[in-house]
Amino acid sequence: MPGSTFQTNPYDLDRLLEDCHRGILQLPEFQRSWVWDEDRIKSLIASVSRAFPVGALMTLETGGEVNFKPRTVEGAPLDAKQTKPNALLLDGQQRMTSLYQVTLRGKVVETITPKKKKVRRWFYLDIRKALDPSADREEAVIGVPEDKVIRKDFGRESVLDLSTPEKEYAQLMYPVSKVFEWDRWQDAFDQYWRGDEHEQIRDDFRSFKRNILENFRYYRVPVISLDRSTSKEAVCVVFEKVNTGGKALDAFELVTAMYAASGHELRKDWFGDDGNPGRHQRFKETHRPADSNTGIIAEVSNTDFLQAISLFYTRDRRRQAAAAGKTGKELPAITGNRQALLNLPLDAYKQYEKQVEDGFVKAARFLHMLHIYRIFDLPYQSQIVPLAAILADIGDAWEHQANREKLVTWYWNGVFGELYGSAVETRIAKDFVEVTAWLQGDPAATTVTETMFRADRLKTMRMRLSAAYKGVNALLMKEGAQDFRSGQKFDHTVFFGENVDIHHIFPQEWCKNCGMKPVEYDPIINKTPLSYRTNRIIGGVAPSQYLAKLEKGDKSNPPIEPARLDEYLRSHLIKPDLLRRDDFKGFMADRQNRLLTLIEQATGKPVYRGDIAEEGEDIGDDEDAVAGDMLAPA
Repeated sequence: MPGSTFQTNPYDLDRLLEDCHRGILQLPEFQRSWVWDEDRIKSLIASVSRAFPVGALMTLETGGEVNFKPRTVEGAPLDAKQTKPNALLLDGQQRMTSLYQVTLRGKVVETITPKKKKVRRWFYLDIRKALDPSADREEAVIGVPEDKVIRKDFGRESVLDLSTPEKEYAQLMYPVSKVFEWDRWQDAFDQYWRGDEHEQIRDDFRSFKRNILENFRYYRVPVISLDRSTSKEAVCVVFEKVNTGGKALDAFELVTAMYAASGHELRKDWFGDDGNPGRHQRFKETHRPADSNTGIIAEVSNTDFLQAISLFYTRDRRRQAAAAGKTGKELPAITGNRQALLNLPLDAYKQYEKQVEDGFVKAARFLHMLHIYRIFDLPYQSQIVPLAAILADIGDAWEHQANREKLVTWYWNGVFGELYGSAVETRIAKDFVEVTAWLQGDPAATTVTETMFRADRLKTMRMRLSAAYKGVNALLMKEGAQDFRSGQKFDHTVFFGENVDIHHIFPQEWCKNCGMKPVEYDPIINKTPLSYRTNRIIGGVAPSQYLAKLEKGDKSNPPIEPARLDEYLRSHLIKPDLLRRDDFKGFMADRQNRLLTLIEQATGKPVYRGDIAEEGEDIGDDEDAVAGDMLAPA
């Protein structure tokens, strides 16, 4: 049984800080900049001065498979940058940098106030307050400006002047920058307070040295040391589970650090540099409507992008293994999971980055083709990854009608099968393999063949939390739904110009006045895409009334012929006479069937219509709690 890959040992604080100063202990490049504010630094100084624990550190021995580019602790001398570190500090950067800055560096500390204002501070220990057992130790830690003078009255009056060593002695203020080398300071202090009449002050300092300063010299920090055999996966887990610096680091930041060791700046690829937009900005601008801040793929993350590349790289490895005669479980998996990202070589990233970026751009075009224009209306963010990878793989072949039809069918099966809501890594890899093979003549992908939409699911879809809810809205626009007022179809120009959204057909207010519950009138069956202005005209009155208002017209809206208005209604899969009679129950049953037919056309297979809940039956308020039960084997 293999042994542990880590040890836990106590280390002297002054030794750790000296290692930081010399460059023996450094940080991995991905560690964020030092950002602790003045109050947190004071609290840390106070804790060490009382020999209170400040938490364990974690280091990683260099020279193993995890090859991060190192960087020195902020403020370390230039010589330290030329040193090859023995270890990297994985957890504890803020604490160690703070202590290094205030104790060993010997220079003014650049920090921030709690209100995020940048300041430059020297830190002192008030000897009298530090010795007072009734005083709060943090109150004994004093931060002073760069010139070592605290002023008030807009700088006209000096409150505390420590600008010379003699003034420090006189005020009994000990510089924290001297906590590891007090002998020379004490000699000068004793000389300043020489004479029998000052014996008590000299005794006070000796007590301060024994009870306060020696806590710094003999302070020991527990250090969890990971040896060089620690895997990339384990290092990633460390940052998800152990890192105390705030937001856990993701795979992209770890890959960034590993590529940096080979001289490639992955962060510039994604975020850009010196005015040059990176891939993230390009995605935000991709197919961005003129009156919108971002395009449909603006929320594609850097790990999404790496995941798509990993699908190509792991497929290459599997093909190479197959060519070498390996079979079955000997073949490496095609995957885009976290471990695959951490094992993604730089040359593979470079090989596929442009091709995959083009795939994401094509994905944006594909989604617009389906009348999905806003991130807000996107059924699944996660489904963009396999979509982009498939489009990147097939290239221009996606422009052929037969291929597009298959891709559309696969996409809507993913949406109405509600397959991309959670635990999607396996689904992404499977669809990447199976859909591309399907386009080349193999049997249909399992995403298309293995699920079926149930008719009663429509009654539970009442909020945008449901991917299928968003899918129905997009399908209606794609099939040519026309606005009740203007008769315009919802292409992207009309969609954004008219502020189109999903609105009730039988208005909420009218339904409430009729004694209905939300479970009856809120399902997607009673909703459709309409412009903001049209929804204002509809208001809260009965359908028969707002239809009459649309037909009559007013100063802002010309009258609409009844026959033409009926055409607009039919384009939303609404039977006009049911709406004109305010027949809510008949409308809901009829439109449910029409929407089910629309879904059947989109998914390419029949909907399961058995055991439909009775009209008006309350089948639960939780949008997603029963989603898994809405699927049945084909």
